[in-house]
Amino acid sequence: MTSSAESTTGTPAPLAPRFAWVLVGVGLALVTLYAVGPAWMRTPAMALVVAAGMTALHVAPRRNLGPDDRGPWRLMRAAGYIFILALLIRAVFPETMASPPNVFTMIPNSVVIPAYLLLGVAYAVLLRRRRASDDDPARIDALLVGLAFAFLTWSFLIVPTMDAATVTWLQVVNACYPVIDVVLLVFVSQLMLAGGARQPAMWMLISAAVMMFAADLLFALRDIGLVQVPESLINGLFMAMFVLLPASAVHPSCRTLVEPQEVVIRDLSRLRLVVIGLVVTVPTAVTSLLPLGTLATDLIRAGLCVLLVLGVLTRVVRSNNSRVRAERVTRRRATHDALTDLPNRELLAETVSAWGDRATADNLEISLLFLDLDRFKMVNDHWGHQVGDELLCAVAARLSEQVRAEDLVCRIGGDEFVIALASPSHLRLAESLADRLLVELARPFRLSVGDVVISASIGVARSIGGAHALELIRDADTAMYKAKGSGRNAYALFDTSLRDQVRDRVKLEQALRGALERDELAVHFQPIVDIESDELDGFEALMRWHSPELGNVAPMEFIPIAEETGMIVEMGAWLLRESAYQLVEWTRQRGPGARQLHVSVNVAVRQLRDGSLVTLVDEVLQDTGLPPESLWLEITESSVMEDIDAALFTLNALHALGVTLCIDDFGTGYSSLSYLHRLPVGIVKIDRSFISHVGENGSNEPIVRAVLAMTHAMGLKVVAEGVETQRQRDWLRDQGCDLVQGWFYGKADRPANLTHWIERSTTLGV
Repeated sequence: MTSSAESTTGTPAPLAPRFAWVLVGVGLALVTLYAVGPAWMRTPAMALVVAAGMTALHVAPRRNLGPDDRGPWRLMRAAGYIFILALLIRAVFPETMASPPNVFTMIPNSVVIPAYLLLGVAYAVLLRRRRASDDDPARIDALLVGLAFAFLTWSFLIVPTMDAATVTWLQVVNACYPVIDVVLLVFVSQLMLAGGARQPAMWMLISAAVMMFAADLLFALRDIGLVQVPESLINGLFMAMFVLLPASAVHPSCRTLVEPQEVVIRDLSRLRLVVIGLVVTVPTAVTSLLPLGTLATDLIRAGLCVLLVLGVLTRVVRSNNSRVRAERVTRRRATHDALTDLPNRELLAETVSAWGDRATADNLEISLLFLDLDRFKMVNDHWGHQVGDELLCAVAARLSEQVRAEDLVCRIGGDEFVIALASPSHLRLAESLADRLLVELARPFRLSVGDVVISASIGVARSIGGAHALELIRDADTAMYKAKGSGRNAYALFDTSLRDQVRDRVKLEQALRGALERDELAVHFQPIVDIESDELDGFEALMRWHSPELGNVAPMEFIPIAEETGMIVEMGAWLLRESAYQLVEWTRQRGPGARQLHVSVNVAVRQLRDGSLVTLVDEVLQDTGLPPESLWLEITESSVMEDIDAALFTLNALHALGVTLCIDDFGTGYSSLSYLHRLPVGIVKIDRSFISHVGENGSNEPIVRAVLAMTHAMGLKVVAEGVETQRQRDWLRDQGCDLVQGWFYGKADRPANLTHWIERSTTLGV
């Protein structure tokens, strides 16, 4: 069981802030008692302050900081011991306090010099750890503070010391300590003025440095007789430093003093304005009030004033330059893509609009080429987004190499690029550039994972005269989808008919959304027949949509939209569940002795990529009680090849459930024996395009024979799609085809219209 002072990992928990404030409150109370109280209480008060401070410097860093962060406070602790040593020397050896000074009085003064050096090193380490030295404005402001304190030290201490009739060497040494304090103040001022929050520990550290400067300055002024200050007050200031410096380590915010802070360009804060104002006004007022001295001292005083003015001017100039640079960076970020550094959509619109203003006068044709990388998602899915970003940068570089200096290459999002060019209309530069880009982008890209091959679909839109940028981008985008729909790795020119197609597509998509909830979707079933016996073997489930507004919509029109928008995932799940329930109902109607039927359901690309497909199929089997072998799932070749490793993982999981997997439209895609051998499929469906002329000595007959021989050799069954004539059926039967479907046996229809198939075990062609 760990104590409340420790965390669950066994590391001591940080000290509560109240301990720091208690130390400050009690410590400053003892300092006040020392300064104004009776003489007999001074020694106990000093002893308590010093003991508490040194104890805090021992304990607090271990509680609040990690081992690697305690270095600055170790240096401060060592400096504290040196100060204590100097006090003990003065207390034990009275001759070190002799007046006039002798050689012994130099001993304690010499001892404390390393303490100042240790404090300077500690502050420098904090600057480096906090990265405050990287903040140029803070560095300049801290130097201004140092110059102001140096001016005051010179005017009130150094000059009077030099003008004194008799000056001892000890007084000269004492006058040097405030100068050292000025350097320390520059360090702590930079800590305060640099980026990051100013936590209580920071203010305590700064206050300690100010107390030490004030004590050393008053001590030196008193030593040369310029001020009459009680010695107890000066020692009290030294004691306050012994309170505030350890308190900065006790407060848990001391962690921020060793944590890197981001350098952010900001407007001048109120604190900085006050600092700069005091830096300028105080030395000016002092110069006007103090009497003239010797030429040398007045020149140095004037030189310090000049340095202050130059420092302020430098600060203002650098602040203005920083603002200009920040505005330039902000502007570039607003108009350029962060990944590729290409212009973005905003700059594209500005440029095209500017070109449009002069297009009519100069008889220019403004052309946009809208590029979309084909199957870019496969790169991201297979190798990760880092490689995808690498590919985008490589594409950006290759595009930039192919255009003229006056053309504009932009990335407007994802894997979409736009090239804008203005040229005389008769040159037809857009078409020639599109042809060239298709060739260039088809060349392999040498990436960190090896050579990656992609292609692009390009849409071209042109406008002569005033061109609205957004309309041109939209038109080029529309043409790009036309190119992608025609088979990818191609370009298409925009024409006004495409606008009508886009409008119709948008209308169709809007109507499709919610069609499932409105019960507008239905499942039709097409018989799949054993070709040898003409017995019913099962059905293929096909989705149909009847819209009250649009009427019956062909699957080839709404299925691609559902696929692109992702609606196919929900619609496909509904199709799977409805099909399974219907087959269970038909099986019940046919009775236990009838031939076991199957239902074949298409799986879209989006569904295959969806991680919940396996869970969905398992739930449907459990909920409906359908035997797994009665469920066939059809997948296309292209959906598998887009990411074969991910597809294999899903297909193997489905196969483990006991369902039968089918390759649909075999022959229209990759048609590779090597990949077919890797897939856990049991059925191959030959596309209808190969069946249309069989039995007529058509050119496809050798291909169909080869597919049948190949698949049977692999132990797979074959379904021939699109059988429409008896001649086709007979030819396929002679070649040993297993199953067929098509209009020869019947179109896909509602379950209520398929009763005759359910009630008989065999059928003849109709």
